[in-house]
Amino acid sequence: MTAATHRTAEEIGRTEQGPRPLPPLGEQRAAADLSHVDTVLGNGLRVLAVRKANVPLIEFRLWIPFAGEDRMHPARAEVLAETLFTGTVRRDRVGIDTELALIGGDISSGVDPERLIISGNALSSGLPTLLDVVADSLTGASYADAEVAREKERLIERISIARTQPRTIAREALQKHRYGNHPATFETPEATDVAEVTAEEVRALHTASVLPRGSALVIVGDVDPQQVVADIEKALSGWVSDASAVRLPALPELTGGPVLLVPRPGAVQSQIRLSAQALPRTDPGYAALQLANLAFGGYFSSRLVENLREDKGYTYSAHSGFEFTDQTATVNIDADTASPATAAALLETRYELGRLALVPPTKDEVESVRQYAIGSLVTSTSSQAGLARQLTALVSNGLGLEWLAEHPTRLAQVTGEDVEKAALGYFGPKRFTGVIVGDADLLAEKLTAVGDVTVGDPAV
Repeated sequence: MTAATHRTAEEIGRTEQGPRPLPPLGEQRAAADLSHVDTVLGNGLRVLAVRKANVPLIEFRLWIPFAGEDRMHPARAEVLAETLFTGTVRRDRVGIDTELALIGGDISSGVDPERLIISGNALSSGLPTLLDVVADSLTGASYADAEVAREKERLIERISIARTQPRTIAREALQKHRYGNHPATFETPEATDVAEVTAEEVRALHTASVLPRGSALVIVGDVDPQQVVADIEKALSGWVSDASAVRLPALPELTGGPVLLVPRPGAVQSQIRLSAQALPRTDPGYAALQLANLAFGGYFSSRLVENLREDKGYTYSAHSGFEFTDQTATVNIDADTASPATAAALLETRYELGRLALVPPTKDEVESVRQYAIGSLVTSTSSQAGLARQLTALVSNGLGLEWLAEHPTRLAQVTGEDVEKAALGYFGPKRFTGVIVGDADLLAEKLTAVGDVTVGDPAV
């Protein structure tokens, strides 16, 4: 018997006439076909309820602006997020967990310098119980001394571990390099600050900052949008305040500049993090910029990945993508490389930035990233959880389901000239600044020879 011959992926992807063409995207149902209600309740809370009844479940996302400029705010906010659902006057931690388990539900909260996010899910029949637990916690979370002490210990341990991780070190260095002492930079509190937080301070922060006015709630699932809005208004009738949730102060605009080498003695790998000002989703030019970014480094077949990973072997993964903060946006580039390849990787990254601006994506490149952008958007919103995540990101900018429904059309209408203009305007190497975290003894001489790199103080 003759042994079977296996074709390689490259052989499968090609024919005698050339590369095998990708099949076109099929016709997609518009998100606007989903019935929904988008309204503001009497307490100032925006509610976006969407019927997506493919499974008998619901997804719940409550977005609360949660900025603060006090030095201790990040620590108090983290402790609050960890203890919000550990008990109320009516329920203790076990009671909350038991009621959620009976409806197949789960709930959690997380915080960053911009917002407090409460995420939950449950069987659609259990929505009244989920709303009651959430309302009870929003209006009567007790933050018992014992619960606060327990969660502080866990949080301190996690922070101590996180601060040893290269990616955390790189992120903090990038934030401080970009924005100095702006409140947005305090993403991970100091463990010593967490240790000082008291239950009384957490309760005071809840009263002052967990507010409905200016916040937004997204609920997606097997619901009647009209009825669920009425149910939410009734359940949250006790959550009221004349004050508004605190939004993050405007970020300073990035203007480019030298890359900062942050010494990390003994590191065998380096973290390259570059950043430039971009366009928010509300800008008419965003769709073209999105396609330009994909062509540069936004997906696996991008120019940056082809150069740094496939051709040079400098990194396992290189990527560029958008970061949205309040009403602003940046485009960020990240790559982790072995120390000997770091200077060359920075040089090639700058080369690809310049090449994108001067040698714009071809017609085939534009069509490839267009299909990817539309297809990935459809895929990411195909589940209830995915749609809820997308809508939660949009409501922070005052957008909603209509923007999501119309975005595939905007992407389809982008021309090659639009992408070329976006690439030239936003991807020039001089527009970027950033940091490289690595062993300065090995990197400083080569990086300074590459140019536009300064050496900073040793990382703590």
